[in-house]
Amino acid sequence: MERYDVNKIIAEFKTAMDDFNRAIQPEKLEKTYQELNKKMQEPDFWNNTNEAKKVTKEANMIRSKVDRFNQLKQKVKNVIDWADISEEQTEEWTILEADIEKLDEEIKAFELETILNGPYDDLNAIIEIHPGAGGTESQDWADMLYRLYTRYGQRKKYKIEVLDYQSGDEAGIKSVTMLLKGPYAYGYLKAERGVHRLVRISPFDSNARRHTSFASIDVMPEISDEIDIDIKDDDLKIDVYRSSGAGGQSVNTTDSAVRITHLPTNIVVTCQNERSQIKNKEKAMSYLKAKLVQEEVRKHEETLKNIKGEQKDIAWGSQIRSYVFHPYQMVKDHRTNYEVGNIDLVMDGDIDGFINAYLKAGDAHE
Repeated sequence: MERYDVNKIIAEFKTAMDDFNRAIQPEKLEKTYQELNKKMQEPDFWNNTNEAKKVTKEANMIRSKVDRFNQLKQKVKNVIDWADISEEQTEEWTILEADIEKLDEEIKAFELETILNGPYDDLNAIIEIHPGAGGTESQDWADMLYRLYTRYGQRKKYKIEVLDYQSGDEAGIKSVTMLLKGPYAYGYLKAERGVHRLVRISPFDSNARRHTSFASIDVMPEISDEIDIDIKDDDLKIDVYRSSGAGGQSVNTTDSAVRITHLPTNIVVTCQNERSQIKNKEKAMSYLKAKLVQEEVRKHEETLKNIKGEQKDIAWGSQIRSYVFHPYQMVKDHRTNYEVGNIDLVMDGDIDGFINAYLKAGDAHE
């Protein structure tokens, strides 16, 4: 790395910190934190548990964001000071290069988290995967995507739970619902919502012809207890049945699986991964809340699209991303035009580039 490059990068760091300062307004956040902290010191603070949890969570998030901003600000200052007294080709300069690379990664990560300021972005993510028309071909593609998101979750060190799993008739899956638990899981993974298209030589075709398959990905935030969602008991139809599918063999000695139908919306959720019917019901209710919230999010997005005068087909043909295995290898996101040639890496869960491009594009894709 040449000295000129370092100076250029330092200038970019300064610009990034100025952008952060305008975006998060640390002084204003600090004032809000002090007000919340004062509220948390009141003797009757925990009388309303849900409200107390909301306040505590907001205070912790503000404290974390302001502290990270201040830490980055100090690190940028340290690099600037060090660059002023260091010389090229010295041991100190080599250390400085390593510090700059590490700081660059931290700034980029903070940039994304600053973008993730939606009401549910910091929550866990529930992912639903459904194959499109095409039988075994599409069911196998859905299974490949299930593996992709499992690997992505492992890369991010998220905790992964399978809420519902329905095996395909010959191969693949008919559907799967999984929960990824970790910081900003929904904020990141909401970028994956939509139709994913696969082009490949089919392993199920004896004539080795090229096939196109589709699968849909839906992503919802896991709604915690402190988020108030009004669901009336009379609006629910609850069924219990014997578990089946992946993991079902070890739990299917009793009717532990739970299916909940929300009658006003006809939304149906199931959970069967726990041995306990009570735990499955709790998770199914959380899943239902997520579905209801997602419905509100969709309505809001549709309203925005109507205001903008946009009309976008959401049928199977309107894929957000294409994965081409043959006659060449490429994965391309049609919303941002971000593309990668190493398809094996993508299928192994390396999708940060696609997610980052989507988030940085802002509402241009909406």
